[in-house]
Amino acid sequence: MTLFVVAELRAMGGQEDRLRTALEAMVEPSLDEPGCLAYRPYADPNDPSRMVVVEEWTGPAALGAHFATPHFRHAEMVFDRILAEPMTVRRLGAVTP
Repeated sequence: MTLFVVAELRAMGGQEDRLRTALEAMVEPSLDEPGCLAYRPYADPNDPSRMVVVEEWTGPAALGAHFATPHFRHAEMVFDRILAEPMTVRRLGAVTP
């Protein structure tokens, strides 16, 4: 079962560039993980403090392994210092008719 993830983040004032850099640094190592099919950060054009990451994983086990990687753990430490509110992570599956 393919699992889609939408992670929503909002930087504290003045931390937008730091958040963008942290998210960009996650792309390559995440795409190198087994089970990662897509990993792409986006910024809200109307609010530069708001960013989302849209991800696609082969399933819950691959996503769980992602959360245990050194690059994710490092990003979590950065997020703890620069986010205005906790990150929201939505896990989604395809709707089939």
